[in-house]
Amino acid sequence: MAREGKDRGDREERDNEFVDKLVHINRVAKVVKGGRRFGFAALVVVGDQRGRVGFGHGKAREVPEAIRKATEAAKRALIRVPLKDGRTLHHETRGHHGAGKVVVRPAPAGTGIIAGGPMRAVFEALGVGDVVSKSLGTSNPYNMVRATFDALKSQQSPRLVAQRRGRSVAEIISKREGHKAEEPTA
Repeated sequence: MAREGKDRGDREERDNEFVDKLVHINRVAKVVKGGRRFGFAALVVVGDQRGRVGFGHGKAREVPEAIRKATEAAKRALIRVPLKDGRTLHHETRGHHGAGKVVVRPAPAGTGIIAGGPMRAVFEALGVGDVVSKSLGTSNPYNMVRATFDALKSQQSPRLVAQRRGRSVAEIISKREGHKAEEPTA
């Protein structure tokens, strides 16, 4: 009876600087004395396509109101993610939430977004153009989005790492490139 995911990804709207994407909408029923009362729950991802992204959950009796509430919640919960060249991530990361586990990897230019459903919405709103990701465990959109955010929160730019270690960015990048050159010889 529940309408799960019919409108998934069909909605994209520009509001000032933000793009919002409807990831999932769910019809829920509350049984009362006179019958059933229907309500709607919406999951929305909001981003500026330049490194800021957030997600929100909203519930209401009507679909547009649930989407509006979810969008407002998403705008209040924005996080900043450092991007490499403004198009991909800096390093591979794993994230999890409940039974949802995700792996996100940077990709060379021209790869595109290789991600399923809810994860794709997050990357599009974030402004990532090239990424490879895999969802393991659950297909529940709420847990997939939360696991993706867990992975994105652990992203670090070379500048942050260099600052924390008291080294220069060039030293950090040269060590990273040197490490990759050693791997194929094994």
